[in-house]
Amino acid sequence: MESQKDTVLIKKLLEEDASFRKSYKSHKDCDTKLSRLEKKPHLTPAETVEKNRLKKLKLSLKDEMQKKLHETRH
Repeated sequence: MESQKDTVLIKKLLEEDASFRKSYKSHKDCDTKLSRLEKKPHLTPAETVEKNRLKKLKLSLKDEMQKKLHETRH
């Protein structure tokens, strides 16, 4: 869960840092696509591969954003 300070910092980074903004948007896009795939009762093998790829990408983007937050805080 984000603290209020983190929320303010995220808003600031979204306004001022293009790479953070790009990572944030990509993370949201992955989340949307994953939600669509997870609603399906059955996945094709290609969809399963795509689901796993999206999960890894989403985690990587989250790590990237967390690193930027940490650097900005300190």
